[in-house]
Formats: sequence, structure tokens, C-alpha cells
Amino acid sequence: MKTKIRLILIVSLILLFQQSATAQQNKPVHYLKKTGIVDSLYSNILKESREIYIQLPENYDPDGAQKYPVVFVLDGEVFLPTVSNVHDFYSGGFIPEMVLVGISNKQNRTRDLTTSTITTKYGMPFNEKNGEAEHFLKFIEKELIPYIENKYRVSNFRTLIGHSYGGLFTIYSLINRPDLFTNYIAIDPSLDWDDQKLINDAKGVLAYQSFKNKALFMSLSGQLHMQNPAVTIDNVMQDTSDFTLFARSNIAFSDLAKQNAKNGLSFNWKFYPNDIHGTIPFPSIMDGLIAVFNWFQMENTAKINSFDTPKEELYKIVKHREQKLKDHFGYFVPPYPEELLNMSGYMNMDMQQMPKAKMYFDFALEYYPESANVYDSMADYYEAQGKPADAIKYLNKAFELSGNDYYKKRIESLTK
Repeated sequence: MKTKIRLILIVSLILLFQQSATAQQNKPVHYLKKTGIVDSLYSNILKESREIYIQLPENYDPDGAQKYPVVFVLDGEVFLPTVSNVHDFYSGGFIPEMVLVGISNKQNRTRDLTTSTITTKYGMPFNEKNGEAEHFLKFIEKELIPYIENKYRVSNFRTLIGHSYGGLFTIYSLINRPDLFTNYIAIDPSLDWDDQKLINDAKGVLAYQSFKNKALFMSLSGQLHMQNPAVTIDNVMQDTSDFTLFARSNIAFSDLAKQNAKNGLSFNWKFYPNDIHGTIPFPSIMDGLIAVFNWFQMENTAKINSFDTPKEELYKIVKHREQKLKDHFGYFVPPYPEELLNMSGYMNMDMQQMPKAKMYFDFALEYYPESANVYDSMADYYEAQGKPADAIKYLNKAFELSGNDYYKKRIESLTK
């Protein structure tokens, strides 16, 4: 009898535990962060629907005037979160704020990303459908890019990121359609494909075509020979076995790019001895974005931070950066974020360097004329100068732009 009661109790406890677990599973789940809005479009070129993932900048305004550079990430379902993390940490000072577009390649990956058709690979039959990169690139050019440009506030300054077969496709795009993207990040690319056919195709192109204002970052993992640890970066090119063809192809293209530096291509190559093919995307995405946007990094920060720098020199620094960004992007871009200009203005006000403070507020007005906040800042400047009439003029503009009662109350207070 006791055994029977004990058995009933055990069964009851199991049922209670299962109900409790089910109840926990049914509770609303809250995420710390989600990456990528799922979107899709039907491709008449590929004859299929293609899923894409969109990550917008934090301050993105669909009704605003600002347009953003755009990054296209192959294998987006895998790599978009990493690109997004790098973007969040480095945007502003090292890379610009950008719209990120992840392209799904979970279906027909080999077909779409490989650049020529093969039937054998390393002496073995290769039956997977392949070699249709031309069609996939046409889909990106004729359908995906127009779709993104019509739906989101993006410019024609584009970056392409791909790993492995995606890296092969990235370099294929550079060689065949260099006008389509400005920056190319090829991570451990499979340049051994089809007996290095793409490398041979690239020889004449890199030698005679101009790649001015184009940038390529390429990486190689430390997995040089899977069976022989004695093969290193110093002697891998002397090996002639199939085991090192992948690495040797990467280095051969790197050498080819360096030999043709006169074509204007900004080329960076990096070897990651402690990473394998599966781990190299993470550091390559970070280093690659920083490398291709090397020109975007802020200069003269020590002089900007110093209260001893003359106003005239600071003015030249700001204008130099404005022109530099315009030269690279091909269109006007504010040289500094609105928040940075405002902060610099208030810091100089605190230090009683009023001419410098006004200069920064003037820049904020020039670069962000639709922001109520910059007019409010200038009103603070004139109020501190004991000029309420001028302050009211800027507060009226702030109220006109925003309709915020805060500005209306400030106007009433100053009027009294």
C-alpha cells in the first residue's frame, strides 16, 4: 500500500513539474536586443522569393532628409548580428552610421555564390548546383538595390561583405562590376574554386582597369594545412598539395593586388594565425570595416579637445573634414554628429570661451537646420550673453519646427 501511495506521489510531482515548466515556457519572453527586421522580395531573375534582414541606425528617421551608406551582408542570417555589433561600437568616430542589409543564402548558397560551373572538385565528382554568381549579382543590381533604395533612406555608397563562397562572390563583384559597390570585404574567400579561375580572370582586369576610390579588405585564416602543422605562412607557397591550395590561392590574389597598386585600389590584407575558417569572420568584420573606412576616422581630436586651440584653427579643422567626407562619399555629409557640436558649444560656454561656443552652435545650425535642438542651444548662448531678444528669435524657430510646449514656455519666460 505504501509503495502504491509513493508511486502516486512521484507521478503527481512529475505532472506538477511538467505543468510548471509549460507555464514558464508560456510566459512572455523579453529580449535584450533583436537584430534585423525580416523582409523579403520576389526575384524574377532568380524565380524565387528571397528573405532579407534590415538593421537601421538608432536615429534613423524615415521622414528625415538624411541618407545613409548601406552595407550588404551575404549569409545575412549568420553574420548580420556581428556586423551590427561592430557598427554599434565603432560608428561615429571610426565608421559612419549605416543601414545594414543581410541577404539570406541558406537556400541555394553554392549555386548563387560560386563564380563558374564545375563538375569535379579536388578530383571528386561535384554534383551540387553551382556557378550562377552572374545571376545572383544581377539580382542584387537590378532588384535588391532598387528595392532598398525605394524603401529606405540610403545613398549609393555601398559596401559588400562575404565569407568563404561569399568572399569569392565579393571579389567576383569587384572584378566584374566595380561600379556597384565602393567597399569590398572578402573574408577567407574560396579563391581555389575552379582551379583559381577567378584569379586568372582578375590578372588583366587589375592590371589595366582603374579602381580609384574603391577599397578591398581580404583576410586569411590560420588553417593553412589541415594535416601538417609544419606548414606556416612563411613556407605555405612552397607546398604544392591540394591541402594548401585554398591558402595559396588567397595569397596569390593578395600578391596580384599589391603588384597592381597603380590601379588605385585601396587594398588591405590580414592573416589571422589563431583563427580557423569558422571563427575568422568575427575579427575580419571588425578589422575590415575599420580598414575600408580608414579615411572616415576623426582627425585632430587632441586639438579639438584642447581649450588652447585658436578658434580659427578649429574652424579649419571642421571645414577640412567636411570637404574630406564629401570627396569620399560623393555628396555632402555633416562632418560631426549634432550631439558632438552641441556638446562642444556648451563646454566652451562653461569655460567662458564664448566665440568658440558660438562657432560650434553656428556649425550645428548649418549642418542640422531641421533640428529644433540646435536652435534651442543657440538660444541658450544668447541668453547667457544677456540678449533675450535674440534668444527668443531662435526659440520661435525651435517651436515652429517641433511644436513642443517647452519652447513656448521659454519664450513666455524670456518675454516677461
